[in-house]
Amino acid sequence: MKEIFLCAINNILSGVCKEDCKFCTQSIRYHADIERYTYKKIDDIVAEAKIAKSNGALGYCLVTAGKGLDDKKLEFVAKTAKAIKAQVSELNLIACNGTANKEQLKYLKESGVDSYNHNLETSQRYYSEICSTHSWEERYETCENVKSVGLDLCCGGIFGMGETDKDRDDLLHSIASLSPQSTPLNFYHPNPALPIKSRNIELAEALDIIKKAHNLLGEDRLLMVAGGRELLFTNHEKEMFEAGANSIVIGDYLTTKGIKAEIDRDRLKQLGYQIATRCSTD
Repeated sequence: MKEIFLCAINNILSGVCKEDCKFCTQSIRYHADIERYTYKKIDDIVAEAKIAKSNGALGYCLVTAGKGLDDKKLEFVAKTAKAIKAQVSELNLIACNGTANKEQLKYLKESGVDSYNHNLETSQRYYSEICSTHSWEERYETCENVKSVGLDLCCGGIFGMGETDKDRDDLLHSIASLSPQSTPLNFYHPNPALPIKSRNIELAEALDIIKKAHNLLGEDRLLMVAGGRELLFTNHEKEMFEAGANSIVIGDYLTTKGIKAEIDRDRLKQLGYQIATRCSTD
């Protein structure tokens, strides 16, 4: 019986990014109607990690808005990681804090972080169409840095932002070139405040992307359907898993609401899938 791996994310520093990524409501440039705050209380983050674990999450991702790590943010994430590890057992801790150098990543690893998530977002060619304040190459370099210090790499992208089929294929091949342990596939969630007004992807295309990613990355990697799942795959979850996905995000996303964890768990059982209890596809 196929096992499905559950992951939860926590937006621990929200909506204060100065970059101009056209897909992101956390940019202050677009004035999206979202909750904005700096440095959530660590006790609250730990409590939320315990809830995620009780809901079956094996992965727990600490996300901060902004281009990358600075000294203050690095210390905050490290302190938070230590607090979670001290109180929540058997939880794969993921950091998602933008561009990072090797020294910063080593420090996070020493503080208890198991994996680092940094997405390429789209193809190298199309990237300049969606962001001008930092480069695709910086993103790729961060992913290489993650692997070089011995952290597990979580790397994916977003589909449906106006890119072509070739851009989608190029993105998948770029991700595969990094051999990540896990890959989140996100599907663009339009917001009226953002410059990208609509989503140019339908269910059949999304399923094809999952199949291609599965074939490129292999059976032994986590392939997660993350942001936008509810928009494309509601009532089509079985097709999504049959295409090759073996992981989902439960609960809320960064600035959008997700499905309640118990609903997802019940749905998985109805479809005949087991919920994974250890963070390995072996």
